[in-house]
Amino acid sequence: MQKEFSYKGKSVQELKNLDTREFAKFVTSRKRRSLLRQIEKIEKFLKKNEKKLSKNKPVKTHERELIIVPKMIGWQIEVYNGKEFMPIKITEDMLSHRLGEFALTRKKVEHSAPGIGATRSSSFLSVK
Repeated sequence: MQKEFSYKGKSVQELKNLDTREFAKFVTSRKRRSLLRQIEKIEKFLKKNEKKLSKNKPVKTHERELIIVPKMIGWQIEVYNGKEFMPIKITEDMLSHRLGEFALTRKKVEHSAPGIGATRSSSFLSVK
C-alpha cells in the first residue's frame, strides 16, 4: 500500500487550492523570499501556459530560476539547459525546487584511453 504524499501536513489537493502567497508560508525562508519576489513572474507564467496545457502541448521555457508551485504538478515542461530543451514531468516531490535543478547544464565526464602523444607513458600503450 502506497503512502499518500503530503507536504508540511497538506495533501496535494489542499496545496493546489492554495494561492501562491499562501503556499509561500510552507516553504523555507530562503525559498519564501525568492518566491515572494518573483510572484508576478510565476503568476504570469501560470496564466500564459494554461492555454498550451489544455492543448496537451509541452511548455518550453528559459526560466530556470522559477520555483515550482503546486499548480504546476502534472505539467510537462521543457527547460532550456543552454543547448537544448530538457523534458521534465513535474511531480509532488519537486515542490519548492527550481526548474533549473532538473535540467542539468553539464554532462558527466567520461574519460577514454589517452590519445597518441598525450604523455610519455601513453607511448607504452598499444595503439589499437
